[in-house]
Amino acid sequence: MQVGFLCYNGKYIPAADPIFTADNRSFRYGDGFFETLKVYQGQVLLADLHFERMLASLHLLHFDIPIHFTKAYFVKQILELCNKNDISQMARVRLAIFRSDGGLYDPINNLPNYIIQCWELSRTVLELNDNGLVTDIFPDVKKSCDKLSAIKSNNCLPYVMAAMYAKQHRLNEAILLNPYGRVADSTIANVFIVRDKVLYTPPLSEGGVCGVMRKFLLKTELPFKIEEKPLNIEDLENADEIFLTNAIYGIRWVGLFRDSSYGNATAAILHEVLHESML
Repeated sequence: MQVGFLCYNGKYIPAADPIFTADNRSFRYGDGFFETLKVYQGQVLLADLHFERMLASLHLLHFDIPIHFTKAYFVKQILELCNKNDISQMARVRLAIFRSDGGLYDPINNLPNYIIQCWELSRTVLELNDNGLVTDIFPDVKKSCDKLSAIKSNNCLPYVMAAMYAKQHRLNEAILLNPYGRVADSTIANVFIVRDKVLYTPPLSEGGVCGVMRKFLLKTELPFKIEEKPLNIEDLENADEIFLTNAIYGIRWVGLFRDSSYGNATAAILHEVLHESML
């Protein structure tokens, strides 16, 4: 449920107020991207990594980046918005950036606009899931492998279709493949497997989104070896464990993929390590 206010280009307005015309380029073309962040006890978690990715996306999509688009600028507005909505203890935040109106596929200018929204989160997102997720492959759409595939694009049709498929088939998550039949990511997370006490996750060249929690795991000193490696369906079936990562839930372990079942010993240790590292 949407709370009382959102932030549109630095102005706090009632969330129910209309703010777009039919010429909005995100509506027309999906011309932009977004960040999903977690606020906990008045802090934006992993802010450095989120804004590092935000700047990389702005450059990659050829936006003209205003000088005030800094981490401090957005963190201030995110926290002010959460305070206005009285949810600064635990919130999901969506920062969407899109190109200014005008033009057809070729834009008139490349100035960014943005919207910040926030929603209250349950404290259960701080806990490791009790029951393992049930997952399978989404067979209908393949995730491309190119320089745009790592962006959290405003055009999310592959993930929308995958989420619908998961719901129809009573899955918690669906895994998307790339054109080569290998793992890209899942509907809202990056994919990791554990095999012989080593963690493996697909490199970004395999088509997955450049997840902030994924990056945090790769750069954090862990009690396990971690490697980037292309993964196929057989790797998933033969894994000792599978877990999924994103900025909101941290780590969620998979209990069932097709006919294979898994435990969560490694995921439980990593959950504790991440909890201590971030909070």
